[in-house]
Amino acid sequence: MSEEPSEFQSSRLDERVLSALQGLPGRLAFSGLKRVLRAHPESLSRALRRLEREGLVERVDGGYRALASLDPARASLTRDLRTIAAIDLPSGTTGDGLLTRLTGRWFGSLRWVGVVDRDDERLLAWGRRDGSEYVLLGVHEGRLHVYVPEGDGPSGASGDADDAAYELLVHAVDALRPTAPVEGTVTFLATFGATPPAWTRDN
Repeated sequence: MSEEPSEFQSSRLDERVLSALQGLPGRLAFSGLKRVLRAHPESLSRALRRLEREGLVERVDGGYRALASLDPARASLTRDLRTIAAIDLPSGTTGDGLLTRLTGRWFGSLRWVGVVDRDDERLLAWGRRDGSEYVLLGVHEGRLHVYVPEGDGPSGASGDADDAAYELLVHAVDALRPTAPVEGTVTFLATFGATPPAWTRDN
């Protein structure tokens, strides 16, 4: 039988939960939050209940969000994003329609994290199965954009994050195909020492 976490450990997890919800403001799914924090489900449930009782977090449709004011130091998680690729939406495809179609889905090694609000823009977030990286997708001015966070560490830009972004782009393009063929151009904005993946040259 496992021991109950100490008060210190509980307090530390509460802080990490609040930090994650503030750093990725919006609605994070329980499973996505668990993945981002690499937290045990029971410990995470208790932390969320404590934060709800304190009026710092609320449960909403699709997950949880922070009610506490955003710490400016944490805002950089969504402020400093690097665009990996951008693709024109096919004629007749709306940004809201595409985001609705992709919301909550899992793709390959990418697991759903939640919806992130950033500068009046709605972004969808996915993380690696092991929580090591996350990648975001949004629609702006008729183009689908795939982003990774800037910086170092698990949530910052790295080769693994770039790989996750390309994986998401492949599945996002597939999601466009049922309604119309992909039209327009794809622009790759990341700098690589190697040629972009072969599939980008075949589409």
